[in-house]
Amino acid sequence: MKPPIDKNLAACPDAIRRRLLLGGLGLGGMAMLGISPLGTTAADEPEELTFAFGPDDSGSLQALIEAFNQQYEGRIRVRYQVMPRSTNDFYRQLVSDFEVDARRIDVFGGDMVWTAAFASRGYVTDLTARFNAVYSPGDFLNAPLDSAGYRNRLWGVPWFTAAGMLYYRRDLLESAGHDKPPATWDELARMASDARDKAGTKYGFVFQGAQYEGGVASMLEFLWSAGGRVLTGNLSTAAVFGMDVSSPNVIMINSADSARGVSIARELIENGVAPRDVANFREEDTTQAFLNGDAVFMRGWPFVYGLIDEEGSRLSADQVGIAPIPRVNPERNSYSCLGGWNLMINARSSKQDAAWEFIRFATSAERQKRRARDGGFLPTLEALYDDEQLLEQVPVMTLGRRAIDDARLRPVTPYYAAMSQRLAIAFNRVLRGELTGQQAVRQLQRELQLILDRRG
Repeated sequence: MKPPIDKNLAACPDAIRRRLLLGGLGLGGMAMLGISPLGTTAADEPEELTFAFGPDDSGSLQALIEAFNQQYEGRIRVRYQVMPRSTNDFYRQLVSDFEVDARRIDVFGGDMVWTAAFASRGYVTDLTARFNAVYSPGDFLNAPLDSAGYRNRLWGVPWFTAAGMLYYRRDLLESAGHDKPPATWDELARMASDARDKAGTKYGFVFQGAQYEGGVASMLEFLWSAGGRVLTGNLSTAAVFGMDVSSPNVIMINSADSARGVSIARELIENGVAPRDVANFREEDTTQAFLNGDAVFMRGWPFVYGLIDEEGSRLSADQVGIAPIPRVNPERNSYSCLGGWNLMINARSSKQDAAWEFIRFATSAERQKRRARDGGFLPTLEALYDDEQLLEQVPVMTLGRRAIDDARLRPVTPYYAAMSQRLAIAFNRVLRGELTGQQAVRQLQRELQLILDRRG
């Protein structure tokens, strides 16, 4: 792509724009019980269930709802309430609905980072008993299941998942004499420069650096790759199944490792590996640059792989590889930021049984397979990653499995929304050269601690 990236998503080709929009929701997913008797109206009309989620650009969600309504005809009918496309706007509208008109929504798709906040405020139903009656923990991938837990209970069922991963131009690396992707940030910088100089590619590496949730995901991956942490205390994982994870949150971002990780992002810009405009880049910008052939490396989500052979892309699948997020040195682990959505029930809904039936249907193996094929949504059920036919149809499932297994949750706290805002601002200022990595983590230590002190 020769001209500068157009910040207006409408400039993308139609096929790519549609998938970008559905993929953005991913920031960035069984066994069945016998159907229990469900209430109906006095006129024996089906019980109407309101399901809230963002726009369905893939068509796969509307197909799911139509299939449910057909199967449950005469008993339950789901009405799809389209929510704002922006995750932040979706969150604010849900909070407003819960506080003002508590029963308007029965069941909804919730970003995995909302679990702690919604559970602590009493907005959502505790699903622990229902879940344990139907599933075992091993039915689901570990990381998505963890995202649905808070304080020893489960508040949602994983619907679809995602994890950050490194996309690279296999053909350009081979032409520059590199036969494998980088394992460290230093290797990425060297390979990006070699490949860009030989091929004349516009960018070496692009990632999401704008002041929004995608920038937070990028920041955390840089920080984790150096051994840094934002906070300790695990209020999410498998305590539902007998583990003690009730330790309190302690802010610990102000460390040499955290500062080093955040600084790497700025150094990539200063050394010309990443463009200065990366401080404005969102998923649509990085994806458009990569699919246009303008970048050697890109940090992206799994849905991008499904765009490679679509109309508007200048790449083919054999030119592209996927690897784990690099780390500071080989002794460190590589961690991806987990993305994805869970299905949750409004605690004030009078239609708890009907809502649970919809969740079971939507997260069933058959429906997760259909959504993976039709929309590129990665399943949360462990068994589907052994389905050879599905793996052939959706190859990113194989390529992305390691990233999902190594993924980490964003900070698990009821106050994540406030913390995320501060993280996004600080990271963006580092990318713009307004703060050093050390200044950023020192400032964040104070700001995040103040959030906990005021709201804890």
